[in-house]
Amino acid sequence: MAGITEATIEADPRLPVIRTTRDFAATPEQLVRAHTDPVLFARWVGPDATTTRVEHWDARTGGSWRYVSVHDGTEYGFHGCFHEVRPDRIVQTFTFDGDPDGVALETFWFEDLGDGRTRLRAQSLVDSFESRDAWLRSGMEVGVNEGYAKLDGMLADGTV
Repeated sequence: MAGITEATIEADPRLPVIRTTRDFAATPEQLVRAHTDPVLFARWVGPDATTTRVEHWDARTGGSWRYVSVHDGTEYGFHGCFHEVRPDRIVQTFTFDGDPDGVALETFWFEDLGDGRTRLRAQSLVDSFESRDAWLRSGMEVGVNEGYAKLDGMLADGTV
């Protein structure tokens, strides 16, 4: 499909960090809402082949969250805590139920580029280079890009 914007996903060579950058035709407020409203979030997050069910969502500083993604009848649970929710930044933890010791610290920045465009920058800090590389091999790129393409559609049709 023409006009698809893909995220830039980079592994830091010195730290167990993954950095993702993507521009959207949206305001920072719209993107923060898409990341904090559980109904909206469930509609766009993850690969096209999955559906998402939010089980708990308290998107505020000090709140927590849990959702389950379903693919071919198999459920994959994720949970974490919102450490900080601001109009320009979200800081949260992220844990896959299948790896309960693998807690990532994630930060999302929403940079206003003007003219109704926003740059989303995300950083995920994990506990080891092995964990980071496992994330990169997991298919996360497909999930990120397909999820953000769904978000683009929601922004374009006025859902967000």
